[in-house]
Amino acid sequence: MFESKTVWVTGASSGIGEALAHEFTREGAKVILSARREDELKRVKEACVAEGAVEGSILVLPLDVTDEASLPGKVAEAEAFGGGIDMLINNAGISQRSLCVDTEMETYRRLFEVDVFGQIALTKLVLPGMIKRKRGHMVVTASVAGKVGVAQRTGYCAAKHAVMGFFDALRAEVTQHGIDVTTITPGFIRTNIAKNALKGDGTEFNKVDQNIAGGMDVAECAGIIMKGFKKGKKEIAMGGRREMMALWLKRFFPNMLFRTMAKMG
Repeated sequence: MFESKTVWVTGASSGIGEALAHEFTREGAKVILSARREDELKRVKEACVAEGAVEGSILVLPLDVTDEASLPGKVAEAEAFGGGIDMLINNAGISQRSLCVDTEMETYRRLFEVDVFGQIALTKLVLPGMIKRKRGHMVVTASVAGKVGVAQRTGYCAAKHAVMGFFDALRAEVTQHGIDVTTITPGFIRTNIAKNALKGDGTEFNKVDQNIAGGMDVAECAGIIMKGFKKGKKEIAMGGRREMMALWLKRFFPNMLFRTMAKMG
């Protein structure tokens, strides 16, 4: 299904992005790896090659999604590498660990610049090529927090709710052009998301949450995502029993969920 397809993964230097890079190279795809840390991207590429990927099938393309002025040039490089982008996985993102009353507005703005506006800006630049070719697949890594409000995540939840809404609406616009849109909705996954999260003053949290430490293995998460792609799912959710139950409660018994989250908060 993905053989010889060009897949661009942002946030590919660790976590879900890194795990997906391995999945796609195993499938024979051409993979573009993007994130801010070029050294980590090179490490991911070397690991994929060590698994059997062809070195020339992987492009390391350092990228900061908040540097909007640089994005057109990056898109041109990506399209030149693969002759067009078949799938864009908007996976770059940061989280938050602070109460609303303690969170500076600049921290909220930073969350939205990375988690929302960066995803939208890159999507808008890649989209015309997909429309012209009448095929493509847009993907965003949202979160269970994009559907469920969680204490100390006001900015993160707001950002993830925003990208869920944007990409759901985008799907309604681009299906007619042969373009698929998928939202990924992870629960607690064992990544560095908590360690790299922002505190109220914008500094790094630099700790690992108990929930994250006990979460789903990132390779298992990536495997579920790949199965969802192959089945044509529009929304792919994965995580532990609690997170999946939270999604179910939000849909059918929202007041029960609100009470539960308030007690937890």
